[in-house]
Amino acid sequence: MYELMIIGSGPAGVSAALNAKARGIDFICFGNRRLSAKIEKADRIMNYPGLSAVTGEQMRQVFSDLLHAAGISITEKRIDSIYDMGDYYIACSNDETFEGKSLILATGVTNTKEIPGESKFLGKGVSYCATCDGELYRGKRIAVVCTDRELEEELEYLADLASQVLVYTTYRDCGVARKNLTCFHGYPDRIFGKEKASSISCGGETRDVDGIFILRDSVSPASLLQGLETQDGHILVDRQQRTNLQGCFAAGDCTGRPYQYAKAVGEGNVALHSVISYLRTKAEKDRGQDLAEKN
Repeated sequence: MYELMIIGSGPAGVSAALNAKARGIDFICFGNRRLSAKIEKADRIMNYPGLSAVTGEQMRQVFSDLLHAAGISITEKRIDSIYDMGDYYIACSNDETFEGKSLILATGVTNTKEIPGESKFLGKGVSYCATCDGELYRGKRIAVVCTDRELEEELEYLADLASQVLVYTTYRDCGVARKNLTCFHGYPDRIFGKEKASSISCGGETRDVDGIFILRDSVSPASLLQGLETQDGHILVDRQQRTNLQGCFAAGDCTGRPYQYAKAVGEGNVALHSVISYLRTKAEKDRGQDLAEKN
């Protein structure tokens, strides 16, 4: 079990990871080896202290060099769900699980809005994880919403299981071609059902399905971790970056505006110091319980 799991490799996640390494915390950071698409695509950054008028790629390289110098590697796993187990957390990525005593959410903000009905039927016919739930729909008719070409590997996996796959992509020219696969360019506008999801609507047409898989490069915080308090799509935190869940902290764009790199880096630092305080208090409490049990 790790002392800390960091979800996200943008400025907030990088800041938290660098400080965790400096303080000797046993942690794992999930993200992308390119760190952040938002940074990489930035034309010019003028307001980051210490870096004068740099491109996004130049900033990304600076962050990457800092991580390399500190001996920090990014674990390239897309976290589909996180479970609060009381005094620790379990993070799931396809069929793998990871455990941590504390958690920093630095997930940024997703550019793709939630489909109406998505949260209502999550776990009731709607899934984010092809590997976890794909087998449940072997030989059945499913819909797959895919927002990133890099996720088409999961689409292929689902096509091998299902009898028929309706694919909705936010980009043109789906790269997967199968006899049992029908592609539509567009983003669904609603998911319908009673006890479980049973149909999906896009462009004025509603189609019946047995299950729906939503493949995004990131999952909204409220869907990622049940019980997490959010407002207008952002995680609610206090000045110490604490969420409403014990041992869970958040930093960066996912906590709200302004969406700026300097703000994200500062919050990542604050979140890490709050983690240190939390772990210290938790360790003292655990020692006290152990002594009480011995006596």
